[in-house]
Order: sequence, then structure tokens, then C-alpha cells
Amino acid sequence: MNKRDIADIRKHFKAGTDLLKINTIYNVYIQAESSEIFHEVSQPFALLDEEQQDLFFTNFKKVLGGKLGVKLFEVKFVRQSEEEDDNDEHAQKLLYDGLQTDDIGKWREDMQRMALKMVQDFHYEKDLVITFIRGNYYKPTKRSKDETDSAIRDEVYSTPFILCSMNQTDLPKRSLVFDFNEKEFKSSLTLDPIVNTTSPVGGFLFPCFTDNAADVNHILYAAGKTNKPDHRFIEDVLNGEEIMTAEDNKTVFEEIVKEVMGEEVDSRTLAGVYDEIHNMLMVEEDNKDEADAIPLLDTKEVERVLKAGGVKEVSTEKVERAFQKILEDKTYEMNANDVIPSFTSKSIKISTKVADISINPADLRYVRQVTVDGRLCLLIEVEEDAMVEGFKLISEELLK
Repeated sequence: MNKRDIADIRKHFKAGTDLLKINTIYNVYIQAESSEIFHEVSQPFALLDEEQQDLFFTNFKKVLGGKLGVKLFEVKFVRQSEEEDDNDEHAQKLLYDGLQTDDIGKWREDMQRMALKMVQDFHYEKDLVITFIRGNYYKPTKRSKDETDSAIRDEVYSTPFILCSMNQTDLPKRSLVFDFNEKEFKSSLTLDPIVNTTSPVGGFLFPCFTDNAADVNHILYAAGKTNKPDHRFIEDVLNGEEIMTAEDNKTVFEEIVKEVMGEEVDSRTLAGVYDEIHNMLMVEEDNKDEADAIPLLDTKEVERVLKAGGVKEVSTEKVERAFQKILEDKTYEMNANDVIPSFTSKSIKISTKVADISINPADLRYVRQVTVDGRLCLLIEVEEDAMVEGFKLISEELLK
């Protein structure tokens, strides 16, 4: 899935839309102490009152909120061997069967088994509410020049889906309230646990969508915190393959570059490498109405980027050896969006003993490390007077 696919389905979790229909909702309450089901209920989503539906819509949007590689991860299911083909506890089989069956009892049974997998050998500090919904997502086909709005709605891609959200509960705080009827102050005695639907601790969407078609070999996993996916959950509950976060990819890219050209580099060469990757991202943005392919950095692209950036003595053999040493996989591909900060919204940090300086990657070429009178200095070329706490700095000659 790409970010636009996720954004599109996410925005349709609201009342009144005809492009997303939730058929059934199944809630399971798990007690933290025993990791057992205390209560479960399955019912048509339409039977919930409007306020409950709104709360769940907000919750489902939260599950699908965040960036790919940071909070959302497309996970490939581990392929079952021939001996395991009949394994009824494999997440892919449970979810696929639950999606295909018309028997509400069978759907409930499959989702209950998924819920029990989530708490088996996992410890949660608070009671947990696991919510499953089953519905259909409709996406209009691309408009042609001769089509009207009504015609485009007649032709849609239809995809059944299952979404799961995991929410912890909190006990209400004791508080002082005013009783208008009795006209007196009282202590609040409400002890009903509050389901924290605004901060889900995890979840997933099955199946993924690729080119408007269902991809049942992948599942979209949602982490509770940025750059902190639960690898045990991915492997043991979802039966998925190992994943890399955006942060992991950035670290891997840096290590590969160090392995190829060494740990010392001048600012202009580093800026040239960043420029080249930035150009890849700009080409993607210009072609966003086409196939929406994610720009990837494999061994060939890393070699090209380093050469274009001005790195000397780069060879295919060097890059492949670096991939093999750092990743043990010469075929690995990194998302180009992960390896450098955005030129428009983020910055890179220059660390020194005196101070840490944040600078836009596009401006790195204006920074140089120089030696003046035997002392190491950081020189930043500026186009106008520098301001410090409202004061304009005067120009000084370099130390001699």
C-alpha cells in the first residue's frame, strides 16, 4: 500500500459515506491479570447509536494514522510449508477465512482465535479491548474525459476488509461533582473502566491494497508508537516476516555509505549525495498521478547516487560488499524517503562539543570545517547578517 491508498480509506471512516460500509463489529474484553476473555459481543455496526459509531470511527482513523515505515508497516506473511498448510492458527488463514465466510458464527470464532493469539504469552499492564470490524471498501475507477460524476460512481473497485484495533482501559479518577438535583457536592463513585479509543496500542488492516486489488499476502500493521513496532507481535501473532522501520533504513544507509567511502567526508560531497536522493523524491512527486511507485535504493541506485554526489572510487563491487556486510542481503531495497530528512520540513544535525546546529539538508553545501590558526572551526556561509537574540552580529576578520 502507498500513503494515498491509506489516506483514501482512512478518510471514509465517517457517517454517511457510500464508499465504505462496515457490516459487523466484534468486541472482546480481555482482563490483564488472567489474559482471558471476560466479555465478548458481536453485532451489526448499524445497530450502534450515533455516538458510539463516531467514537469507533475516530478510533479506526487513529489506527490508520501515521507514516509508512514509522507507525504503519506493510508486513508480508511468512509462507507456510506444505506440512503447515492446514494450520488453522496461522493469522493469514484465520483472517482470510473470516473475510470469506457468510456465517457470522464462523467469523466470530476466527476473530476470537485471533484475539487469543494477541494475549497468549503477552503481558499487558491494563485490561484490553480488541475490536474487529468487517466491511467493504469501494474505490471509483479513474475518470475518463467523457465520464460524468454519476457514471464514475457506477464503476468501482470493491474490496472486503477486516480492521482490528487494540485499546487499553483506564479507571476513572475520583473527583468531586456537583449534583444539580440535590444541590450538593458529592464524590464521584463511577468505577466503570474507560476504553481509551483515542490512543490505540496497536492494530492492523487486512488485506493490503495494491493497484486497487486485494493483496492477501500482506497485512498493514499499525504500531502503538512511532518507530517502535512490536516485532514479537508481528512474528508470533501476525505470522509476518521481519520488517525495517524508517529509522532502521536511515541507519543502514549511513553504515553502507561509510563502508563504501569511509567515515570522513566534506560537506559538499555529502550535500551532493542528499541532492541526488532529493531529486529522486521530486521525480516521484511529479509522477504522483501515475503508478505511484516508491523510489527505492538498491545496490545499483546507491552506486549511482554516490557517483552523482561526487564520491570518489565507487564501484559495484564495493557497494555490493557493503550491502552484504551490513545487511547480509545484496538484494535489499531501501525506501528513499527514509534515508534523508525532507528538504522542506525537517533538518539534519551537526554535532560539535560546543553546540549542536540544525540545518536544512539543501543548505549543507554552505557549511565547511576549516582550520584557522591551528584551531578547528565550523564556517557557515550566510547571505545576510546573522541575528542573535535580536542583535545583529558585526563582521569580523578571520583570526590570524
